[in-house]
Amino acid sequence: MPDFQINPTAAALLGLLHEGAMTGGQLMAAAERRLGPYWSMTRSQVYRELPVLAEMGYVRLGKPGPRSSQPYAITASGKRAFSRWLAEAPGRDALRNPVALRVAFGQQHSGDQLQELYTSANQYHSEAMAMAKEQAKEAKKNGDQYGAAALEFAVAYHKAALTWLKAVPTE
Repeated sequence: MPDFQINPTAAALLGLLHEGAMTGGQLMAAAERRLGPYWSMTRSQVYRELPVLAEMGYVRLGKPGPRSSQPYAITASGKRAFSRWLAEAPGRDALRNPVALRVAFGQQHSGDQLQELYTSANQYHSEAMAMAKEQAKEAKKNGDQYGAAALEFAVAYHKAALTWLKAVPTE
C-alpha cells in the first residue's frame, strides 16, 4: 500500500498509538492528558481521522469491546508515516485567540463586558498554567524530558497571556 501524507491531528493520534492500542475515547483522554495544554483536538476530529488512518493502512482495527468500542493499533506503515511526519518542517503557528479577537473590538463592548472578559480570561489562564506546571513537574519526575519541555511551552504561553491581560485597556 502506498504511503500518504498525514495532517497534524492524524500524526498526534499515531504518536499516541505508539503507547498501545486504544479506542477513540481512550485516544481523546490520552490527547487531553498528554497534549491538551498546548494542542487541541475535538472528538469529531478524532473520529473522523481514525477511519481515514485505517483506510490508509496506518492503523488496524482490533476486536470490538464493550458497547461496540473499537480499538485501533498502529501498523508498521503507520509508524513509518509518523516518522516521516516528524521529519517534515512543522509549518507556521496558527494563532487564534478568542479573547484577543474580542479585545480588538473593545470599543463596542460595555465596561462590564470587558471586565467580565478579562476576569474570566485571567481565571482560565491562571488555572491552565497551574495545571500545566503540575503536569510538567510530573513528566520530569517520570523522566519524560520531552513531554516536560512541551508542557513548559504551555506554562510560558499562559504566563504570557496573563502578562498581556494586565496591559490591555480596561475602558
